[in-house]
Amino acid sequence: MQMTADFTPAALTKSLLRRSRQGALATLTSGSGDPYCSLVNVASYPDGSPLLLISRLAIHTRNILADSRVSLMLDERAPGDPLEGARIMLSGRAQSTVTEDRQLVRRRYLNVHPSAEGFVDFADFSFFRIKPSGTHLVAGFGRIVDLSPAEFLTPIEDAQSLLDAEQGAVEHMNADHRDALNLYATRLLGAPAADWRCTGCDPDGIDMQADGAVLRLDFPERVASPGELRKMLVRLAADARAKT
Repeated sequence: MQMTADFTPAALTKSLLRRSRQGALATLTSGSGDPYCSLVNVASYPDGSPLLLISRLAIHTRNILADSRVSLMLDERAPGDPLEGARIMLSGRAQSTVTEDRQLVRRRYLNVHPSAEGFVDFADFSFFRIKPSGTHLVAGFGRIVDLSPAEFLTPIEDAQSLLDAEQGAVEHMNADHRDALNLYATRLLGAPAADWRCTGCDPDGIDMQADGAVLRLDFPERVASPGELRKMLVRLAADARAKT
């Protein structure tokens, strides 16, 4: 596969993982092993792996508890023919997040799906994280690539201080710097003006959404600490203001 300036498979896969808010989840039916597909809401862990909030009363959850192997289809939801847009089929295993930092998972999910606040603490609902084994990217004619997790997941082992400070940074940007967020969206990403809000940040970039639209702003360099994040956001705001 020849890479071109407008097609970098790893970058496109990362973008789809960060921007997707819904996807088609395929599981194996408990007992029969028949394929079962359902529509689910999706968020992302700091490394980009998908997060699900699903009820144990749902068939797909019962399937996962019996066999954790899943696949998840995510697409650009582009206007027109959906087959002309990029999409990925991510395979892996869905694992309960009870042994991970539940507060981190909870806040990242609620930042992008605030309506889930009303049922997130119901006893039958649980968070699951899909640990990818690989992904299949289709981005148009002749642009079909298989990627390994190392190619599309974000390393976070050296960024614990950034993850600890993430929610504070998100709340600060939304409370005091909505003008900067709008500049990022309009000047750097070419999006229309809207009430853009930050929903998350990680070493590779920040996520924003407004009125159902979702944007991903990648950093020109990786950041791993709150201080580096602050400098990067100031730098990007200056870059945006310099654009006409």
